[in-house]
Amino acid sequence: MSNSVDNLCVNTIRVVAADMVQAAKSGHPGMPMGMAPVTQVLFSKHLDITAKNPQWINRDRWILSNGHGCTLQYIILYLTGFLTLDDLKNFRQLGSKTPGHPENFLTPGVEVTTGPLGQGFANGIGMAIAQEYAKTKFNTKDFNMIDHYIYVFLGDGCLMEGITSEAASLAGHLGLGSLIYIYDDNNITIDGKTNITFTEDVGMRFKSYGWHVQTVEKGDTDLEAIDNAINEAKKIKDKPHLIILKTTIGYGSKLEGTPKVHGAPLGEEELLNVHKKFGFGPEKFTFPDEVIQEYKKISERSAKKYKEWTELFEKYKKAHPDKAKELEDFISGKLPEKWEEALPKYSSNDKPIATRKLSGTVINKLAPVLPFFIGGSADLAESNMTNIQGEKEFQKGQYDGKILRFGVREHAMAAIGNGMAAYAKGYIPFVATFLNFLGYCWGAARLSALSHFRVIYVMTHDSIGLGEDGPTHQPIEIIPLVRSTPNFYLMRPCDGNEVSGCYRIAIKSDQTPSCICLTRQDVPHLDGTDIMKVEKGGYVLQDCEGKPDLIFVATGSEVSICVETAKLLKDMKVRIVSMPIVELFDKQDDEYRKSVLLEGVPIISVEASSTFGWAKYSHYQIGMKTFGISAPYKQVYDHFGFTPEKIAEKAKALVKFYEGKTVPNVPSVADYDF
Repeated sequence: MSNSVDNLCVNTIRVVAADMVQAAKSGHPGMPMGMAPVTQVLFSKHLDITAKNPQWINRDRWILSNGHGCTLQYIILYLTGFLTLDDLKNFRQLGSKTPGHPENFLTPGVEVTTGPLGQGFANGIGMAIAQEYAKTKFNTKDFNMIDHYIYVFLGDGCLMEGITSEAASLAGHLGLGSLIYIYDDNNITIDGKTNITFTEDVGMRFKSYGWHVQTVEKGDTDLEAIDNAINEAKKIKDKPHLIILKTTIGYGSKLEGTPKVHGAPLGEEELLNVHKKFGFGPEKFTFPDEVIQEYKKISERSAKKYKEWTELFEKYKKAHPDKAKELEDFISGKLPEKWEEALPKYSSNDKPIATRKLSGTVINKLAPVLPFFIGGSADLAESNMTNIQGEKEFQKGQYDGKILRFGVREHAMAAIGNGMAAYAKGYIPFVATFLNFLGYCWGAARLSALSHFRVIYVMTHDSIGLGEDGPTHQPIEIIPLVRSTPNFYLMRPCDGNEVSGCYRIAIKSDQTPSCICLTRQDVPHLDGTDIMKVEKGGYVLQDCEGKPDLIFVATGSEVSICVETAKLLKDMKVRIVSMPIVELFDKQDDEYRKSVLLEGVPIISVEASSTFGWAKYSHYQIGMKTFGISAPYKQVYDHFGFTPEKIAEKAKALVKFYEGKTVPNVPSVADYDF
């Protein structure tokens, strides 16, 4: 395996990685210098991607969970035609395609955004779940349309993060054999040798998870052993694989094997020494012709496999036209026609019901008409109402099930959802827990928004209204957290029509995750709600004749309370605004927003959550300023002032306060960006 061309490729990767970090004056040269050999083996012998179609559905996936070593990935993407030499030279510079950590939305060939350690590890498991389910949909006895591997590089930091334990445990349980994970075991973290914090037996740990584990002792030089390990992994189909690769961080530098080579440039003098050691002159960003030609052959091999696949697909279309059409839609993300007709509608004559139960009804209505609407709960399916009637569980050897059992693994669950969304545009993964435990998911949930992944977060028990479980389970800060996050829809529907409307928006928003917040307690179906009105974000639910004396703006379970409050205010003209998706309301033009939240009228916001952010829409905010308490939910609502009687008193006081005064405009109706 190891020959002069291979060695030249390895050393070129090492040198150019150090050049990139030096040119940027920041970065991480150590990992790429240590993992250059395994990368060369992977691309010369195993991994197939093609710049001819970066989204080819049957490409192998390659993820850097240790994303700080991204110069390694960028160099390979240059050599295989995805990037230019100028892209490498502009590493970490403004507007470049080579940012400081891999970003899926910026760089062609990058599958997922990584950097926060352990995320890529869990994303790969989501991809493997997505692949196994897709196989059951599209592969036939005669046509293997989806059959590839998912390779993930990871380091010591990834293995220390808790998300990795969660995800690895589930992957072993599911027997996901397409996963080949390569652990850069270099014994170094930023603070020093790993033995100051990390002395467990990693191999035994992963064997206990049900993984197939191998060790390559000479990862710096023994390319043949690396190749043999990957080949051995491919022989075992019913277990995920971990290859423990013993490497030297910063191999070839005088700083090798030390933390100093982890996160800083080598310096010009030491960089010149590295150039000399590996047989290069002082000129930076040098790619010998032999290396360019070798990767041209590698790219031609992958392009040939892609061409063979497209030819196979043409035969597939003739043999299985319906499946072929579905596969094309799956790849493009096209939704089935008339899927929206499955969304249930309600009237005020229907009995009150908790929005979590209404959500469960929607999930069960949509699952049959959306083939890749798939998901589950973190051990709370009966509470989250996420079970799909008549569907099987996704389990080892039963990969055609649409019900995912994540166990009590919230963080991994969210990252797995990201991996599924990244696998193909057609996937619509949903993940579920109590809203309070979105905090446990947050590292991955934030990346859903950053990465433009359509992951639907089904978050029940959405407020102090869950009652007896008390303040540990009553979220009062999570809603403003999500609302403050760019490209994330926080949805808080008030009844059945709004639940359906929220799911409609969540499914149509293929570049944005959604957090649908749902009640434990029953709520009535209200006059004035409508599935289509939800797309405005906020709208007039109930109105009065003429100009109102007061406007209530509320979300979720508090909308119906405001409706009841208005009945007590017999001497006032009251408008009630439901605002299930604040972010969409903000996207409406100023004329529409002014037509909803009228100028010159006192406005009260009501939400059983933190009042943070509501000053943008109201003159007075009724909400939570403390943590909750444990009691039956009606007592909790009364204690914190969320009853019609107590809200009515506040309303009267606000109107009286503005008597004879000019009511100031709330910022939402003059929110200009100059």
